[in-house]
Amino acid sequence: MTDTPQPSFLQRVIRKLLGAPIATAHAHHERLGPFIGLPVFSSDALSSVAYATEAILQILVLLSAAALSYQIWISLSIVILIVIISISYQQTIHAYPSGGGSYIVAGDNLGELVGLIAGAALLVDYILTVSVSVAAGVAAILSAFPAVKTAIPDAHVTISLLCVAVIGFANLRGLRESGTLFAIPTYGFILSMIGVIGYGIYCLAHTPTLPTPVVRADDLLGKEAHFLPLFVVLRAFSAGCTALTGIEAVSNGVQAFRAPEAKNATTTLRIMSMLLTVLFLGLGYIALHLPEHYASFSIHSSSHPQYITLTAQVAAFAFGLNSPGFYIVQAFVAAILILAANTAFADFPRLASLISRDGYLPRYLSRLGDKLVFHNGIVVLCVASAGLIVLFKGELDQLLPLYAVGVFTAFTLSQTGMVVHWYKLKNEGWIHRASVNAVGAILCFIVLLIIGFTKFTEGAWIVIVLLPIIVATFIAIKRHYRNVAARLQLESELDFTAASSHKVLLLVPRVNKGVVTALDYARQLKGDIEAVHVTLNERTLPDLQRKWSMFSSDIPLVVLPSPYRSLITPVLDYVDELKQSQPGLTITVIVAESVSDRWYHRLLTENVAQQLKNSLAKRPRVVVANVRYFLN
Repeated sequence: MTDTPQPSFLQRVIRKLLGAPIATAHAHHERLGPFIGLPVFSSDALSSVAYATEAILQILVLLSAAALSYQIWISLSIVILIVIISISYQQTIHAYPSGGGSYIVAGDNLGELVGLIAGAALLVDYILTVSVSVAAGVAAILSAFPAVKTAIPDAHVTISLLCVAVIGFANLRGLRESGTLFAIPTYGFILSMIGVIGYGIYCLAHTPTLPTPVVRADDLLGKEAHFLPLFVVLRAFSAGCTALTGIEAVSNGVQAFRAPEAKNATTTLRIMSMLLTVLFLGLGYIALHLPEHYASFSIHSSSHPQYITLTAQVAAFAFGLNSPGFYIVQAFVAAILILAANTAFADFPRLASLISRDGYLPRYLSRLGDKLVFHNGIVVLCVASAGLIVLFKGELDQLLPLYAVGVFTAFTLSQTGMVVHWYKLKNEGWIHRASVNAVGAILCFIVLLIIGFTKFTEGAWIVIVLLPIIVATFIAIKRHYRNVAARLQLESELDFTAASSHKVLLLVPRVNKGVVTALDYARQLKGDIEAVHVTLNERTLPDLQRKWSMFSSDIPLVVLPSPYRSLITPVLDYVDELKQSQPGLTITVIVAESVSDRWYHRLLTENVAQQLKNSLAKRPRVVVANVRYFLN
């Protein structure tokens, strides 16, 4: 009885880290309900509360201090947009329960090319989501603990890369496990923000006067202050629209939910939208009425020595600066900013699998791993986002201009696609539903134009240039797969009359048990057998010939000289000579390989079989087989 081969050292380490594999039959147990689905798919959208209102204020102050009062109206308009897009994506979930979001909707209703543009935009957005979210979270940590900057070289980049690796590792362990891991920070952020907003409003209600903040904007006035006021307001609106990033995530991952999938996904989307609306408006209301002492730093840039974030200002007003409540809020804000990357880790691999399934990305991206996650997509996302962090040195100011172009491109195409979808169906109530999507498409397109124009020179051009390159790559990959399929297509009638002859070449470096085992395999093949020896040492040749005649006198031994001491070149030349003399000949080259049960013993052996496979790869009708003899 043969012992079952033991897994390698590396395989044991990976299994220990990632946990036991999950059978396909248990896939339904790994699906998510709304409680775990919320932290998995909404951390990106909810985390935007921490910076969206502040982004609005930092643009409005370029006009004047009085312009800050526009913030609440801009916030209300963004909330309306959130509601419209949320309703649209609820309709998308029920219309396309297989998932895919903007990619599927745009492709089905606007054409293949438009669908690819939407898919490319979302993939870029997910990569940027990881980079931006992690960079923002690490910036918050380093602001609270500046000593870390001096203790760790390139602390921002180093810690950011570590965070990407940890989040990627958690997702490789499985969707449910990553959701459970991230549930505490997500729900902690929700509860802490509800607490600080609720208590902040209570404090405002008991404040005798609510003076309008006096904002000193002298040092920030620049060329943008000379723009038309309407343009500045629109730019502030577009800056605040970062609050919408991540809304489409649930519609992309419908199949990650338990049955009924559409119902659970819709419930999760509604809860997310409601929380996003409450937190966004609540924080905006308090920011508008903060006393001057707390609001005086709201418009300073992040490089200003007195800068503190808006959430920190509100927490300081509600609970007191340096109080336990203040640090709790800051801790959960930093956590949610970093873990916002998890939304991308949940959706990027799933979207990539859909595009791969259609033939526009490498097929290995569509394969589920043994933990029932698209592990190859997770690895690709880790590498791509880490590359961006290194390239831009983790600087949030350089990453943010790239951020929103992709998501609003996908929003616009998805909304437009849903309008066409309702027009095709023309079922009851289709005009009302199409109108909601049409309004969303127009608003998203306006925001996209504003972002593209105002942020073009700051880095948005990179995404604008990158999208057509990615789409062209999609098309090239599809063309390659079509060409391969055409070449492999079976004809209606196959001609077997011209069957070729077969020759088996057994490489014999020396005569031992491994070679004899390989010879036994060669005898089972149909074809002429030749033993081939490449001579590197003339003195050992007579002894080898004597031993070979003892064990297999019926198999001729061909001796190939090697004047340049190469094992591979003489074999290649001999194979080429045989092919030239017999063009239809099929050749099988057999290499005997001794295998030890110790992984480090492999460092002492030369893998001739792999070298031959690489060298003979482009020669038609040539097969390389290695027959293993296990030493244990």
